[in-house]
Amino acid sequence: MNDVVWLHHSLPRTSWYDLPPGQRARHERDFQEQRTASERHGASMNGRFHVRGQSDYSHVEIWSFPSAEHAFDHWSRLVAAGYTACFEFSNQVGLADPADPPA
Repeated sequence: MNDVVWLHHSLPRTSWYDLPPGQRARHERDFQEQRTASERHGASMNGRFHVRGQSDYSHVEIWSFPSAEHAFDHWSRLVAAGYTACFEFSNQVGLADPADPPA
């Protein structure tokens, strides 16, 4: 059971659009490898959504992780792969509410 939810908001930096297509594709592949590694370690992506309206970000990913440590490891690997140089971001981590038992 995954008791931690991670909301990741992102917006490509201007420098992302300035990258040559091959370099951007390499970054996308590297980031996807980190996401896949997280899924192998028990995480699940619950969706990636385009944000419309009044928001500072253009996308949100919703993930579930077995623990906060797993979420931190996921983020650390994305950072090491160069993610923060390519995207503006905001992250929120939430724990399951013990007062709200699963259905």
